[in-house]
Amino acid sequence: MVNAVTEQIQATLNANKQAEIGQAPEHIFILFGATGDLARRKLYPALLRLWSEKRLPQHFAILGVARRPYNHDTFREQVRKAIEEFAPSALTEANDWESFQERLYYCSADATKSEDFPAVASLVKDLEANLNIPTHRLFYLAMAPELFAPVAEQLQASGLTAIGHAPADNNPHLPWKRLIIEKPFGRDRDSAEQLNQALRRVFAEDEIFRIDHYLGKEMVQNIEVLRFSNALFEPIWNHRNIASVQITSSETVGVEERAAYYDKSGALRDMVQNHMLQMVMMMAMEPPSRLKVEAIRDEKVKVLRSLRALKEEEVAHQVVRGQYRAGTMNGQAVLGYREESGVQPRSSTETFVAARLFIDNFRWTGVPFYLRTGKRMGAKATEIVVQFHNMPKHLYFNPEGHLQPNLLSIQVSPQEGISIRINAKQPGTDAVVVPVKMDFFQHSESPEAYERLLLDAMQGDATFFTRWDEVSLAWKFVDPIADAFLDHRLPLEPYAAGTWGPDVATQLPAVDGYRWWPLSVQSHEEV
Repeated sequence: MVNAVTEQIQATLNANKQAEIGQAPEHIFILFGATGDLARRKLYPALLRLWSEKRLPQHFAILGVARRPYNHDTFREQVRKAIEEFAPSALTEANDWESFQERLYYCSADATKSEDFPAVASLVKDLEANLNIPTHRLFYLAMAPELFAPVAEQLQASGLTAIGHAPADNNPHLPWKRLIIEKPFGRDRDSAEQLNQALRRVFAEDEIFRIDHYLGKEMVQNIEVLRFSNALFEPIWNHRNIASVQITSSETVGVEERAAYYDKSGALRDMVQNHMLQMVMMMAMEPPSRLKVEAIRDEKVKVLRSLRALKEEEVAHQVVRGQYRAGTMNGQAVLGYREESGVQPRSSTETFVAARLFIDNFRWTGVPFYLRTGKRMGAKATEIVVQFHNMPKHLYFNPEGHLQPNLLSIQVSPQEGISIRINAKQPGTDAVVVPVKMDFFQHSESPEAYERLLLDAMQGDATFFTRWDEVSLAWKFVDPIADAFLDHRLPLEPYAAGTWGPDVATQLPAVDGYRWWPLSVQSHEEV
């Protein structure tokens, strides 16, 4: 009895120590799709960095599951090669690769075959027993979305999920299970609902972590701090002071190896339904009533509930869709979308979407939110520009009326920082007012998004993961737009690779008297 009490006390002390240093609890990380592109490019470098930073406990294991006939040693070699190829700095900075690789294990299994799952279950239980790991299991499905539900069902059938349901408080005495899945969460609202029902037969809602890597980015998470901790911003963060909000997420790459998925998805489903609307929610949400996960997520959901729905006949006036044609990127000729490998020659899939949205609540009434996202654009950037209302232009020190509006720019990537543009008198003049830019940039390297989000999931913190009602409401908004695209009610506007999208997209802000503001990455020639 004394020994049992002592063990409980020690386990609690260890858990408290882990929490103090931001360390994950003891658990086994079970990765399906362990030989896939996501795992190789993002997950293994993130896990190695977490290990190097001592964010992972000693009693910990990574079990890779995939079809390839690897053993533990060949799997470890493949993980090292992947990190050397995609994140060599993670390997260079790692001071303990040998001990990290000792925690890598592999099980060859086909996720589509139920007869392969007993071997996975047996290895999981052996590792927990042999490595003294408590029954804490984190499942990551880095695989095709159509496999999410079948794999969850097989996890249940094999007994791997039959460990009860514990609150996400990392209690060292209670077993827990969690599931991480990647977007897309369905193709529309109906398919998302079907997927959710299938997952909920195995996992509770608070055990499902729907990952959106944009929510792991430093400056996206910094939006809350910027807004709610500064008297400079929160009192004026409303329609009385803000004229418009612009959110841009542009890519220079084409579809690359994702053609098979992208040609069936397009920019609307791939970017707007998740990443772009997540940034809208972060910008527009109210202060949470409590510093609790669900209180924060409740406020995000309220934004989606207030988002003005678009009827199919309204889409043509509020949305622009485009597709890139052949052009020039960095002095090199590139193919148009329809000439890309794996793309249908007559494809009508959009690679660019711009939209004009309104949030019908007391704070944001009448303020347009302009979104644009696309591939093969002029530069890679994710940036939010807040334009404030103009001051009276014809003042005694500005008789020509050339005052420019104040701007707040939140630069998410590739550079992380904040810029504020104000008006000031040009030195040496009497009445020449010019815009002046004040910049703040992150000088230290921020943790990669997956590193941050993996640690959150291990710790049971779902703040920056997507709740089911967010997914459902986002699809409810997007579905009428997708239907209009399908019915070809909206022209597919061409744009040359290397430009900033179709010319007609400039009309979205122009109807309100605004324009797309140049991003920090744009050259003077482009502006």
